[in-house]
Amino acid sequence: MPTILIADDDTKLTKMLSRMLAYEGYRVLTATDGWDALAQAEAHHPDLVVLDWMMPHLDGLEVARRLRATSPTSTPILMLTARGAIADRVEGLDSGADDYLVKPFAPAEFLARVRARLRQTHSADPMQPLTYAGLSLDPLTRETRRGDRQFSLSPKEFDLLAYLLRHPRRVLPRACLLQDVWGYDFGGNDAVLEVYIAYLRTKTEAAGEPRLIQTVRGVGYVLRED
Repeated sequence: MPTILIADDDTKLTKMLSRMLAYEGYRVLTATDGWDALAQAEAHHPDLVVLDWMMPHLDGLEVARRLRATSPTSTPILMLTARGAIADRVEGLDSGADDYLVKPFAPAEFLARVRARLRQTHSADPMQPLTYAGLSLDPLTRETRRGDRQFSLSPKEFDLLAYLLRHPRRVLPRACLLQDVWGYDFGGNDAVLEVYIAYLRTKTEAAGEPRLIQTVRGVGYVLRED
């Protein structure tokens, strides 16, 4: 379930977009100024940022530049603004935005642009090796390593670790993990997730390595270095 951050000081518009995106199945975060947008992006690593130009404290152009400085290619940015002149569009795109939509806009076009940006983000080769902090997984050979140490995983352990590696540093709610790894129709006890997390910790820390799979109490788990 992709996460979308909406940064706009127009609370009426933000609420409307949030309801629309939630109805489409996305997780939605909101921010009302530039500093809050940067903090939310750093904490949650959204899959897409919808960014207004004119925000208090720090405008959208500066937010886009700072996001690009820390995440040059991975987080798509959709600039959503009333400034529709060609020069404004050029400046917005040059600041780091991937797309530019002028207010007022049709909700159907907004959703289509969201889907298009997310498709581009998730169109990477699913067989590409995944790595984070010395932990690596190869979907093609199904080899897993922590540094130079190789270890084996069951099919579901492999799927869960691959999912964590595809979303490093992002807090993943328990419901999200169960839905995306076990499937929409999963009807078992969600304690199974705790069991598999414990299995992964045992195998990824078998040689005394520092813990990477962290518990976020009351929420879920995150793959992150201490």
